[in-house]
Amino acid sequence: MNGTDNARIATAEFIERPPHTGGSTITPPQTLLFAASVGIIVTNLFAPQTLVGLIGPSLGAKASESGLVSMATLLGYAAGLFFLVPLSDLAENRALVLRMLAAAVLAAAVASFAPSANSLLAVLFVLGAACSCIQVLVPVAASMAPAGQDGRVIGDVMSGLMIGILLSRPIASLVADAFGWRAFYGISAAALALLAILLGLTLPSRKPPAHARYAGLIASLVGLLRQEPVLRRRAFTASLVMAAFSVFWTAVALRLSAPPFDLGQKGIALFALVGAGGAAVTPIFGRAGDRGLTRPATVFCHLVLIAALGLAAWAGAAKTGGAWLPLILMGASAVLLDVGVTGDQTLGRRAINLLQPKARGRINGLFVGIFFIGGALGSLLAGIAWAWGGWNAVCAAGAAFGVVALVVDWME
Repeated sequence: MNGTDNARIATAEFIERPPHTGGSTITPPQTLLFAASVGIIVTNLFAPQTLVGLIGPSLGAKASESGLVSMATLLGYAAGLFFLVPLSDLAENRALVLRMLAAAVLAAAVASFAPSANSLLAVLFVLGAACSCIQVLVPVAASMAPAGQDGRVIGDVMSGLMIGILLSRPIASLVADAFGWRAFYGISAAALALLAILLGLTLPSRKPPAHARYAGLIASLVGLLRQEPVLRRRAFTASLVMAAFSVFWTAVALRLSAPPFDLGQKGIALFALVGAGGAAVTPIFGRAGDRGLTRPATVFCHLVLIAALGLAAWAGAAKTGGAWLPLILMGASAVLLDVGVTGDQTLGRRAINLLQPKARGRINGLFVGIFFIGGALGSLLAGIAWAWGGWNAVCAAGAAFGVVALVVDWME
């Protein structure tokens, strides 16, 4: 029996078991707690994108290394999705969540005192991996939902996740402006500790029904990826789009702090908040997928992404004179970029969720993990591109990811 056969057997073992229904019914306050929890946890993943301009110089990092700060957390999160979240199908979920939160508290606290760039990168990787407990909390919430209402509960919880993603950059900028970047991680550690206490008091015990070894569980992920070409293709294009997204948002704080914009952390916070408006188009792309327009809508998203980065390059070329028009154009490019990224993610999630309902959790884990690897790569390239060719190189790198995504669309 070869490795592929083993992977298929492991996959079948895990996807054919009935879902656990849980022993208690979720209440509205508990749903709110789950939503707030994932929203607070996810801020640690995207906040570094607006803090790179402060963290790098304070720790003596080179300009080409600034993107490593954002990359470390995203790469850690991807590693957690692949190697820690699968434990939720083996270990009791409440204990797993609390242990991961404890690791996140410790990592955030250490980050607030990190003496060097290397030590900070190490603890941020651990912090990102521990934050993958988000993907353990969501199934727990679903298991507590009444029959036929799990979709509503998951939607409510995921709304907290989206709010956390949208507010993470502005909140981090405001805290850093008032107290310094280290204060953000200190506050995050305190918030995560409070969450651990609240969840420890309210989370029910959830023992998964699967009885297999960890190696077999990981093999099931490989088997799913081999079996589903739609998953491979959508995860790949999602990783490309996420890379473009990270290239822009990791470097834009550096560009906005330079002439003619000369924005401080408060100004960058407001800019990040405006850019988040692109997420409002999510329902539009969801309906487009329902109407059978997935492919043309995906192509549209990738074209919008490329256009957004072209507009950003034009706006960022301003050197002197009034900064209001270039700043407005830069804000418009951020909104368009978020439209392209959000649309691609929405269409991709819809497509993969139609594949194997009984394997939906693992398929989503693979999808999210792969596109976060793309985000980590984009964050790394942002610092390199900025040091090599400034803002134009950053925008060119982001647009290149969009072009590759278009090529994949054409090959489909």
